[in-house]
Amino acid sequence: MYYFDHSATTPVHPDVSELMDSIQSTIYGNPSSIYSSGQKAKSIVENARKQIADSISAEPEQIIFTSGGTESNNQVLWCMLQNQKKHVISNNIEHPAVIKVLEFLKPFGLDHTLINVDSDGIISIDNVKKAINPQTSLISLMLANNEIGSIQPIKTVMDIARENNIMVHSDAVQCMGKMELDVIDLGVDFLSLSAHKFYGPKGIGILYAKEPKNMSSLIIGGGQEMGLRAGTENVACIAGMGLAAKLATASIDKHINSLLEFEEQFKRGLQTFFPNAIFNGSQVNKLPGLINVSFPKHRSDILMAKLDRVNIAISNGSACGAGDIKPSPVLSAMGIEDTINLSTLRFSFGKSNTPEQIDYLLNQLKSILTPE
Repeated sequence: MYYFDHSATTPVHPDVSELMDSIQSTIYGNPSSIYSSGQKAKSIVENARKQIADSISAEPEQIIFTSGGTESNNQVLWCMLQNQKKHVISNNIEHPAVIKVLEFLKPFGLDHTLINVDSDGIISIDNVKKAINPQTSLISLMLANNEIGSIQPIKTVMDIARENNIMVHSDAVQCMGKMELDVIDLGVDFLSLSAHKFYGPKGIGILYAKEPKNMSSLIIGGGQEMGLRAGTENVACIAGMGLAAKLATASIDKHINSLLEFEEQFKRGLQTFFPNAIFNGSQVNKLPGLINVSFPKHRSDILMAKLDRVNIAISNGSACGAGDIKPSPVLSAMGIEDTINLSTLRFSFGKSNTPEQIDYLLNQLKSILTPE
């Protein structure tokens, strides 16, 4: 299989897999137990917490383990119900794990405003300012979009938020290992990550909270995670995520350079035989190696089926909407008409790729798009 869908999920790094296998077979104590095997498990959990914290310039006590980005986003938004001010600002290309939650929470008294984006998928700072009202308690803004890769001006938003005593949450699930993540530099109050996006296991993630004492638990039960996430910890997955974060941070410059080279190779090669390709989203202020491209007069579902027959895995947008051939809401929000929207594929490169694989992808696309 030639895999070009790393924004959906990444293969588990071999070192991560080896570590997890070892823990599963030898360290089976409950981290909340006081006997030695339980304390060994607890030590593994806390070591991973420090690895994650170090990777984003946080303190270990600011890291809450969750089941992934969706749960982390949910926890932040549900916590807003307990605020005196109950208005949230987000944008109309945010992940469903934010937009759908905001809609769900409306009957509970949490109001929200979704601001528009421009044709590059970037918000307007003026629109952020206009959306603020006396009840605004939170701005939730994805750091980099999962379908088009466009990066939002979080630091500028933070300046506005501080002036108005508003908290900021960022879904940064797509970003680990593909751009520098420094919560001190960003200034955000909350940040969500998911291990399977940076060569770790599925079903585990984190929520960074600048002030954990101001949070409340979404999952009620025992006192795990400083009372902020009940349930026995998944020790092996937590350890795997910690190591994955450490590895991603250590190799970030090399990885970014590889992704940029793959992206340039793909774009240059595609335009030699299909000059009508439309690259969506900002092509400057974006994540490396994530390319959203429209192929006019070629339906995306048919292209995906043909590529699958030659063992190529790609998507037509978010994996959270897999199998859905309706127009992408993200592209629609950017003003892209339905016929172009429905002809769009997302290519996202990663560590498992090689220049030879990119050549294979280009050759197969050429045979599909320009048949003799």
